Amino acid sequence: MSDVLLLTGPPGSGKTTVARLVATDAPRPTVHVTTDEFYRAIRTGFVPPYLPGAQRQNEMVVDVIVATVAVYARGGYDVVVDGVIGPWFLAPFRAAAGDWRLSYVVLRPDLDTTLRRGRSRGGVELTDADAITGMHGGFADLGELEPHAIDTSSLDPADTAAEVRKAVASGDYLLNT
Repeated sequence: MSDVLLLTGPPGSGKTTVARLVATDAPRPTVHVTTDEFYRAIRTGFVPPYLPGAQRQNEMVVDVIVATVAVYARGGYDVVVDGVIGPWFLAPFRAAAGDWRLSYVVLRPDLDTTLRRGRSRGGVELTDADAITGMHGGFADLGELEPHAIDTSSLDPADTAAEVRKAVASGDYLLNT
């Protein structure tokens, strides 16, 4: 049985850096899937995923990500998925997870830390303070999934990766499928 970890949180929370560490140091064959690459693949007609008009696009991209994860899991790989995967996008993962153990971990530094980290990124990464603030708010109240959040405000990437590994190993971050 494959393990699938959905490692999420707002932009700037450290998802990609931590996912890379968790996948690279995994004890079993593991794949790191970065959801940003699926969005970047859209060359014409792309809508920034945080805009209201992106809902249809976002649902389609999530379906493609779920299909990719399913193929890797069927092939015997564990999968670490990093991206902005709020509770509103969990249903397709849950539906596909018949033969995987599905864990959900939310990296949630405080807003000031998230903004500082997010705005200091370079390249094609999202650095807009209003967009980061809005997405941070989307993870502020997770309802029944609140126990899946880890405050990473004072943790560096290595310490965050250690906390994520510990969280997943505990079994407390598994999602009911």
